[in-house]
Amino acid sequence: MRVAMIGTGYVGLVSGACFADFGHTVTCVDKDAGKIAALRAGEVPIYEPGLDRLVETNVREKRLDFTTELAGPVAEADAVFIAVGTPSRRGDGHADLSYVYASAREIAAAVSGFTVVVTKSTVPVGTGDEVERIIRETRLEADVAVVSNPEFLREGAAIRDFKHPDRIVIGTVDERAKQVMTEIYRPLYLNQAPLLFTARGTAELIKYAANAFLATKITFINELADLCEKVGGDVQEVARGIGLDNRIGGKFLHAGPGYGGSCFPKDTLALIKTAQDHEAPLRIVETVVAVNDQRKRAMARKVAGALGGSVRDKTIAVLGLTFKPNTDDMRDAPSIPLITAFDDMGAKVRAYDPAGMEQAKRDLDGLVTFCGNAYECAEGADALVIVTEWEQFRALDLDRLKAAMRQPVVVDLRNVYRPDEMARAGFVYSSIGRAPFRG
Repeated sequence: MRVAMIGTGYVGLVSGACFADFGHTVTCVDKDAGKIAALRAGEVPIYEPGLDRLVETNVREKRLDFTTELAGPVAEADAVFIAVGTPSRRGDGHADLSYVYASAREIAAAVSGFTVVVTKSTVPVGTGDEVERIIRETRLEADVAVVSNPEFLREGAAIRDFKHPDRIVIGTVDERAKQVMTEIYRPLYLNQAPLLFTARGTAELIKYAANAFLATKITFINELADLCEKVGGDVQEVARGIGLDNRIGGKFLHAGPGYGGSCFPKDTLALIKTAQDHEAPLRIVETVVAVNDQRKRAMARKVAGALGGSVRDKTIAVLGLTFKPNTDDMRDAPSIPLITAFDDMGAKVRAYDPAGMEQAKRDLDGLVTFCGNAYECAEGADALVIVTEWEQFRALDLDRLKAAMRQPVVVDLRNVYRPDEMARAGFVYSSIGRAPFRG
């Protein structure tokens, strides 16, 4: 089938490359001429394991192409996916849908014959109705079916998630659209990928509900970690104890410095605003957002506590800047408010991240000395803080690390190491939701 993908951001590029790998002919469209030129030259603008090879292979096989011109690919397409950004709108926190609506107008002018217009971007319930209204208003005779097909990709594991999904949610009641969408995802049938057909608005809501629920699990275990520290419990054992209950599940029960990234912060906020507009407030989600915002800066106070109550004139080494491993994404990363707080508290900050430092410079330039590796970062530090659990940080040479530091203080915000292991190595060690090792 022929697919046009509008937008070459994270969702659009991963989805387009995977559809092409299924055997479809895919054209990715973006207004950013520089990005399109780079992609045509084989340069992938985001860090995602395996994506560069996937793009290279499908470009070589002529199944995947990139262009700034929307009209031609849309006119030829069986399905046009809208995969543009929906950032939080300044001032009120609602999802900014201006890029989605602008895409709908351009698509309406270019479609030829029956075309399925698919909203892949994360959008509030009711957006599909507005997209359809815009298309009809722009071109009454356009023969289109507007479908919601939210993505559920984890950064760092996006290709596997796309090719081996838990479910594929397709919001439409149009039979022709169902046939097209079924054919597009047909290569997954051998993997028994479950297609869940729903009404369009229900599909839109499923995406937000899923992200809000996962954010709630993270926030719940983070608050429980604080209680564990007060009463002498071990949050990792608590998480395992409740996660083995298959009604709860063990995923997203890892205590840490709070959630971040491109999805959870903006999606929880957009869901809250939608609920308030419809006079059905989601108090639990509102609390999740408030607790998570407060937690990130509270981690700086935790580091100060490990140094006797103050970080003024101290050097803090930060390992990990991205919001999670295996990505260069700095959007709403916990490292940003943490480092900003260190700066406010008078500390000097050194930092290292395996993939995210170029992105981090946009947010942290002037606040951080960027280093070439973990040991250079630790040089002369009064405390080392593990913020992102990259594999490179899970088996550090503890003797070398201690020798590099001014004071052997480690604050592990991801519980990468064991308290007894760190104590034997001579570190003053603090983690999340676990009592210090007493020997």
